[in-house]
Amino acid sequence: MCIHQLNLLAASSNLHLGPFIGKQPMEACHFSSICDVMEKAMVNGDTCIIRCILVVFQVVFQFFNLNAEQNRDCVKRSGLLLWQLLMAPHDQIEPEIQREVCLAISSGLNTLYQSELELNNLLKFVFTEGEKNSGLSQLRDVILNNLANQLQKNRFGSEDDDHYRLKDELLQCILKTVVRESCLLITKCQTVSKEDLQKLLSTVPAASPSLRYLMAVQNHLLSNTILLHPDDIDDSDSSLQGETMKVQELQTSILSLASKILVGCDEVLETLQQVTSSLINSSISDREARLRGLEQVTKATMLGHLLPVLLTSLMHPNLQTLTLADALMPQLVQLVLYTSQTALLLKTHSPLFVEDSPLNQSPNPPSFQILEEREEPGFLTGLKIPAPWAAGKTVETVHPVRDNFKFKETVHIPGARCLYLRFDPRCSSQYDYDKLVIYAGPNTNSRKVSEYGGNTMGYGSRSVLGTGWPKDLVKVEGDTVTFSFEMRSGREHNTPDKAMWGFSCTVRAQESSEDVSGGLPFLADLALGLSVLACAMLRILYNGPYITREEEACHDLLCSKLLQRCQWQVEANGAISPALTPSPSPLPLTIDEEREFTYPSDVLMPGACCELPRIHLPPGIMGRLRELSGRGRPQFRPSIK
Repeated sequence: MCIHQLNLLAASSNLHLGPFIGKQPMEACHFSSICDVMEKAMVNGDTCIIRCILVVFQVVFQFFNLNAEQNRDCVKRSGLLLWQLLMAPHDQIEPEIQREVCLAISSGLNTLYQSELELNNLLKFVFTEGEKNSGLSQLRDVILNNLANQLQKNRFGSEDDDHYRLKDELLQCILKTVVRESCLLITKCQTVSKEDLQKLLSTVPAASPSLRYLMAVQNHLLSNTILLHPDDIDDSDSSLQGETMKVQELQTSILSLASKILVGCDEVLETLQQVTSSLINSSISDREARLRGLEQVTKATMLGHLLPVLLTSLMHPNLQTLTLADALMPQLVQLVLYTSQTALLLKTHSPLFVEDSPLNQSPNPPSFQILEEREEPGFLTGLKIPAPWAAGKTVETVHPVRDNFKFKETVHIPGARCLYLRFDPRCSSQYDYDKLVIYAGPNTNSRKVSEYGGNTMGYGSRSVLGTGWPKDLVKVEGDTVTFSFEMRSGREHNTPDKAMWGFSCTVRAQESSEDVSGGLPFLADLALGLSVLACAMLRILYNGPYITREEEACHDLLCSKLLQRCQWQVEANGAISPALTPSPSPLPLTIDEEREFTYPSDVLMPGACCELPRIHLPPGIMGRLRELSGRGRPQFRPSIK
């Protein structure tokens, strides 16, 4: 088997060739010989041998232990050879060899750069200077693709998590690259020729390697946060404390990443608004085609790949926190303004909107002008909002049905007054008692609507129930319908599949699906998503933090008037305990249990003593205390003169 095939097999997650190939450690002399062959091939310009040695490097870096002391010089030597090839002039190196060099450096990244400082410096150099050299640009893309693939396989907090999830400084460099790529892609809709625009539209919405890595980091953090179930956490103190710290660390990482992404989206949306305005005010012949293509190109930027996932995930209860709301609210408001304004610009200059818009219809005659209160035009005016379940839900059996087959399913469409059922014309069963029963309700105990069974093809019973399987719509009152089908007979040898096809039925809340909308325009949908998230964050800012489980468990203690009399202090270790010094505020002599107690506003001098208040207990409790103490109520004795 050739080495290149071994390298391809090594990339498979199902095969582990390391123990098989690397049973014996590689000696330094052998590795040095490989480097000698590479040097000689580079001097002679033998591209075939160079490609073979590059593939050998990929296998050697991946499987053999090169961390031994005697191999460090060989590793350093191989790294210099690889970088000499990578930085060679473009006319002196073939693209295929350059690609193999990038694969070799990427596979041996941890071997060639063993210290964290060296690795960070290399990545920073590649990410910042990648645009100036084709070899560095290709190496950057290969490294980011590999890191993205590995990051998707790891859970948060694993040993390799810190390695695959880069530092904030490097992440900021990648984000700048993504923002620059997104703005350049949008600008091309205005600057490139008509032919190049068609080529561009045929390649989107493919994501660049930098964008792919950001997507992997975002999905890695968000999925691990959303998959945490507080109710499933062990009740032990150690487990609860560990999971709480993990949630807090995840939320901090998400806040840092979300802030960077929203700032980058702000810059991309500003560019999008400028390009849209320029196209609208221009006089080019294919202006309408470019405006339509602009929305498609926008989906290939970070606005289409990062922002929708982030908005949806931030609505999860694990991320509805006061800290996130306070930090992200200003950026969300700015994004809502940009997206709604740009969506309005694109919509108002669409030919369909201009023809059908009620704003462009002729006004009332001057003699019949009436002042009417009309809705202010916005980016949703004239658009059909997609209704849930508008396209309907299809319920069907297997085709053909088999012996002893049973089927039951319930369809519920919230808010529907009635449901309309349309059956497939191929519906059939072998006998009339192999039937479908329809119930107007959530189960088979609900009101029976009708039942159908049999076939008209001359097989089995040669008859059908009633008028046969319905060819017209079947109306069911209410918002819920239940289907129950059972195959009671065994299939006869001469019954074909078409006579035992089963059934298929589409359930809708309206008679036809002609008014079903194909969806909102992308920018209008994005503006709605941002608005919903902004409203949710405003609600959190208005209501304050949610009551924690610890606060609910200590509710009675927190409401205690006795504890409210205490002056609390924070100790050095962070614990809270009652202060030993007297209360600095004069307290009333009695506290009314029916009223909430508050301290007086004035403050005594330090060191001054005051009489502690007496709390009036209910008569029932006082009577019980007297019984337990054996002391009765003091009797009133009139004085004798």
